[in-house]
Amino acid sequence: MAQVHLFSPLKLRDIEFKNRIFVSPMCMYSATEGFPNEWHLVHLGSRAVGGAGLVMVEATAVRPEGRISLGDLGLWNEEHAAKFIPIVNFIKAQGAVPGIQLAHAGRKASASVGWKGSKPLSKEDGAWQTVGPSALPFSEGWPTPREMSQKEITQLVADFTHSAELAYRAGFQVIELHMAHGYLLNEFLSPLSNQRTDSYGGSLENRMRLPLEVVDAIRKVWPTGLPLFVRISATEWVENGWDLAQSIHFTKELKKHGVDLIDCSTGGNVPGVKIPLEPGYQVPLAEGVRNGANIPTGAVGLITDPLKAEEILASGKADAIFLARELLRHPYWPLHAAKKLGVDVPWPLQYERAK
Repeated sequence: MAQVHLFSPLKLRDIEFKNRIFVSPMCMYSATEGFPNEWHLVHLGSRAVGGAGLVMVEATAVRPEGRISLGDLGLWNEEHAAKFIPIVNFIKAQGAVPGIQLAHAGRKASASVGWKGSKPLSKEDGAWQTVGPSALPFSEGWPTPREMSQKEITQLVADFTHSAELAYRAGFQVIELHMAHGYLLNEFLSPLSNQRTDSYGGSLENRMRLPLEVVDAIRKVWPTGLPLFVRISATEWVENGWDLAQSIHFTKELKKHGVDLIDCSTGGNVPGVKIPLEPGYQVPLAEGVRNGANIPTGAVGLITDPLKAEEILASGKADAIFLARELLRHPYWPLHAAKKLGVDVPWPLQYERAK
C-alpha cells in the first residue's frame, strides 16, 4: 500500500507525533480566573481519544491582563499549572502529544466571550486597561491601548518565560507562541498596528525584535528536546500591511532562533478585510513559508476532507494539518479519515467494538 502521509509519523526534536492531524488551539471561553476545569478535560480529552497526533490547548494568557476575555485560560502561577496536569496526563495516555499555545491579547484583550460577540467589555462588566505597541485602537468602538513602555516589554518577556517554565512542569511537550490574529506579538510585527519610533518599531528588523526576544527567552528554559511552534498570520489581506514576503523573512529568523514549525494562519489584525474564504484558502501561504524558509509548516483553514488533507501533505505544501471547527463537529475525525484513506489505525480499546 502506498504511503499515506496524513498517518505517517512526524518527528520534531525528540517528540514523535503518531500522525499529522493536529488539534488547532480553539478558545472555549469556559475558564474561571484562568483555571481549566472539567469542560477542558472532556473537550481536549475527546480529541485525544479521537486519534489526533497533537492536542493543542487554546490561547492561554501569560498574565491576567493578557486574556482575550474573562473566560480565557491562564498560566501565570503554580496553581494554574497544577490544574493542567490531569488534562495533560489524560492526553498522553491516549497516545497524543499535549501542547499549549501561550498568548497575550494586547489591544484585543478585555472583550466579551465568543458567544457574546467578542466585543469590548464595559466598565460594569469588568473591563481593564489594554496595552499595545502603539496607542492605536483595534477598531472603531474599541478602547485605545496604552503604548507599552520598555519596562513593560521587559516584563512581558519574563511573563512568557515564566509561563513556559510552568508549561513544562505541567507536562506539556509542545509550546506554540501566538503571534497571529491581531494579538500582542502580531501587533508588534505589523506596520499597521506598530508605529513606534524606538528600537521596537519602524523597520522590519525592529518590529521583529520583541517576538524574537520572546523566542530566545523561552528557548533558554524550554528543554532542547521539546519542539517550539509559532502561529503567524502570514498575511493581513490588505495593502501596506504584513504579507507573505515579511512572513518568510521573519520565519527564517525564527528558525535560526530555535523554532521548529510554523502554524500558518492569516488575518485578525485589521477589521473588515475581505478574506477569500474557501476550502484550503490558507494552504498556499503555508506552502510559501515552507519553501521560502525551509521549515516545517502546518496548514489550517476550512480543511475538512481527508483526501484534501492528504493531498496537501503528499504534494509538499505543508507538514501537518491543523483542524479546528471540523474537530468541534467531529471529534473522531481522525479515525474516520483513516478508514477513508485505507489505513488501519488502532481505536481506543473501549471503542473497538464499534470499529
